[in-house]
Amino acid sequence: MQGFLVNAMAAFIIAIGITVIMSPLVIPFLARLKVGQHIRDDGPKTHLRKNGTPTMGGVIIITAVMVASFLMAGASAEVLTALLIMLAFGGIGFWDDYIKVVLKRSLGLRAREKLILQLTIGILYSLLLLVYFNHGTGIIMPFTGRVADISFFYPPLLVILLMGTANGVNLTDGLDGLASGVTFLVAVTWALICVMTEHYNLAVFCGALAGGCLGFLIFNRHPARVFMGDTGSMALGGAVAAIATLTNSEIALIIIGGVYVIESLSVLLQIFSYQLFGKRIFLMAPLHHHFELKGWKETRVVHAFYLLAAVLCLIGFFSYRGIG
Repeated sequence: MQGFLVNAMAAFIIAIGITVIMSPLVIPFLARLKVGQHIRDDGPKTHLRKNGTPTMGGVIIITAVMVASFLMAGASAEVLTALLIMLAFGGIGFWDDYIKVVLKRSLGLRAREKLILQLTIGILYSLLLLVYFNHGTGIIMPFTGRVADISFFYPPLLVILLMGTANGVNLTDGLDGLASGVTFLVAVTWALICVMTEHYNLAVFCGALAGGCLGFLIFNRHPARVFMGDTGSMALGGAVAAIATLTNSEIALIIIGGVYVIESLSVLLQIFSYQLFGKRIFLMAPLHHHFELKGWKETRVVHAFYLLAAVLCLIGFFSYRGIG
């Protein structure tokens, strides 16, 4: 186990190093390609100055995680699977970004197209887990350590989990450093859980993921020099969901990734409330924009969400103590 902890720490450091080296090279390249973020006019007015900031920086995180994982964990089946899901969802995000910032179609991929692609990945992944990994249909219940076998309900749960997490991270990625900082905390927490549940190679992947997010945060914090775009946020969501499913900790994702859940719920509640009653619950959704419009500075909102994420990660971590 000690060797894997060293490898996880090494992957963490390597991923940070790669992002720190790549970012000053990639950011000017993205700027020359004019792949700048388009800021909506109906959002907080303070965001208008971000218009044109290079986006699609998620390629930096993906590269860092891939290289660090391969160097320190090799061709482990679990690591390859997590990387595959990260790349698959990152590919959807990249296509969406490309349409928006290169082809100048502001809406990007149509909702129907995203749904079909995500469903396809989810179904294929569920088959991979159940057939190749002989994963079973049991999920670990936090705090109790008991395993609940949900039988044929497992594949739909997995698909919902993948899609919900990817889109949840995407919704969270609305303020400088928010998604990268929250996902750093989530990845560190899952690295510890992977060690406790003896998924040592996957702990190395988590270390690489945490390092990629932290290194990227140096350039993504306020005022951001680069955005990860859908390329990064979808990839991070896919990676986090893959870790949760590979460790049978699907339910814990609701706790550890609670910020993603809250952001997603705020959007759903806003839509339902407006459609049913013609009234909005929040000044703007996702929730982080609500606090901005209430007068909070962007950095204050981000730090508050960091604190919330840290508390939820601690709860999720201690809910898994003693499980191995």
